[in-house]
Amino acid sequence: MYETERKELIDSLRKKGITNELVLNAMLNVERHLFVPDVVKHHAYADTALPIGHGQTISQPYTVAVMTQALNPQKNDKILEIGTGSGYQAAVLSQMGVKVYTIERNNEIYNTALKLFDVLKLRIASRCSDGTIGWDEFAPYNGIIVTAGGPSIPKKLLKQLAVEGKLVIPVGDRKNQTLNIITKIDEETFKIKEVPNFAFVPLIGREGWKN
Repeated sequence: MYETERKELIDSLRKKGITNELVLNAMLNVERHLFVPDVVKHHAYADTALPIGHGQTISQPYTVAVMTQALNPQKNDKILEIGTGSGYQAAVLSQMGVKVYTIERNNEIYNTALKLFDVLKLRIASRCSDGTIGWDEFAPYNGIIVTAGGPSIPKKLLKQLAVEGKLVIPVGDRKNQTLNIITKIDEETFKIKEVPNFAFVPLIGREGWKN
């Protein structure tokens, strides 16, 4: 089901400049239609963000691909995701063979994602809490991916990143953000690459926007 649409989506991502075959292969194998509400299932493989309720969206596939490619996770890496949402990004990372830890602040969205992980037999560590302060217990992480736009880079996330690890986070105002790809050189030094023109739902929390 939807196999042709999925292949067409992957072809379009290639044309838009996604070159990491591991990312493309994972996205080919994860069934995005399982992560969206029934009313928008027929749009599941359009390269667009879709509503999942509670003012949240499932990210545009191109955005998922850009962020995952920037993160460049390797097999068995420990990756922390801030903003579980539909669970699609976590499933793509899991498909790439990484150990995924994911945090969602909305209880209903969290429970829906949890049930889906269970049905799909995905071993993803999940918790419902404020993602802007991270998940200290399992730090350091080889990579941290933030799927909501914040006003600044949360200091706690930088602290929980392993040396040589990458943090991928959209930073800006509530409407437009620049994707920050941050590499931790040592405990005090970070290298930042910026990619403009992204739009995410707001990152709410102690080190994000106030609700």
